[in-house]
Amino acid sequence: METAIDRIETQYFRFAAPPDRMVLESGRRLGPITLAYETYGRLNPERSNAVLVCHALSGDAHAAGTNAEGQPGWWEAMIGPGKAFDTDRYFVICANVIGGCKGSTGPASVDPETGQPYALGFPVITIADMVEAQRHLLDHLGIDQLLCVAGGSMGGMQVLQWVSSYPDRVRAAIPLATALKHSPQQIAFNEVIRQSIMADPAWRKGDYYAYRQPGRGLAIARMIGHITFMSDQSMEEKFSRKLKNGGYSYKFTDDFEVEGYLHYRGDNFVKRFDANSYLYITKAMDYFDLSDGRFLPKTRTTETRFLVVSYTSDWLYPSQQSQEIVRLLKRRRIAATYCELKSAYGHDAFLVEIEEQTRLIGNFLGNL
Repeated sequence: METAIDRIETQYFRFAAPPDRMVLESGRRLGPITLAYETYGRLNPERSNAVLVCHALSGDAHAAGTNAEGQPGWWEAMIGPGKAFDTDRYFVICANVIGGCKGSTGPASVDPETGQPYALGFPVITIADMVEAQRHLLDHLGIDQLLCVAGGSMGGMQVLQWVSSYPDRVRAAIPLATALKHSPQQIAFNEVIRQSIMADPAWRKGDYYAYRQPGRGLAIARMIGHITFMSDQSMEEKFSRKLKNGGYSYKFTDDFEVEGYLHYRGDNFVKRFDANSYLYITKAMDYFDLSDGRFLPKTRTTETRFLVVSYTSDWLYPSQQSQEIVRLLKRRRIAATYCELKSAYGHDAFLVEIEEQTRLIGNFLGNL
């Protein structure tokens, strides 16, 4: 048995070349499309042990192992030999979503018709479009049915969309810290985030690729987002009112440690993420709505089993939104287990509450 995931290389799947462009939910067509993806473990001869892991807003295909830059995957603690998604048993796949900026086709990609980056010429995409692109990847890999699809936050939206779009292709689903639709408050946060980017003069109405990234606006956008990912308790425990230099400067500088932390996170985000992708992906999340009868038409059902997980201190995607998912599933007589985990980490809990998640997910997958 393996003891660790070896160094991982990102792979690239290209499809939807003209004239066979992919039809988006908006009615527009996109192609050719590249999907960056990584795989961990081995696909069994029956092709029945595949697990699709879906990333959140700022994630990418690198979910586990160590990449060429020596960076661990964003869910490294959950994917690997003996972990929740045990790569000695399961073949785990993670793909960067379309609209992203980490190898998959997005607004920073070159439009073959113009030879220039798409910028705002890139079509608006939805969560359903992201899932449709992943479906093309699974067809390419020869996987007719997933043992499980799992993810948190925007990843959880993709999980729900997978079952909605392809109820016969998913045996089990694990949506974590997510919702059937965004609330007005969640949409409001995303709109402030988008406006902070678009207010940066360097944004140039999205056409900044020949110049420089709108770094100030993007950094502020990430600072806003990061505040929503944490809880009041976790910020109190981590920072309280600690001062960076032992006293007030009486200037408009970052006197408090929490201020310095937010600046650090914002500035680092600018180095790795595209501002236009942030606009497109947040808009896709706001458009997502599987409430009421949109999840599955009454004439359709599914044998998919669900494990729905929320976290007590997550005020961005509060537990009542996960409970709404469970109520919908129960009304449709779909097998669903719900667990609210006690955590002080806020929305970030699905990334860091490893021990309890490992037990829950390991038992759930082991009983399929």
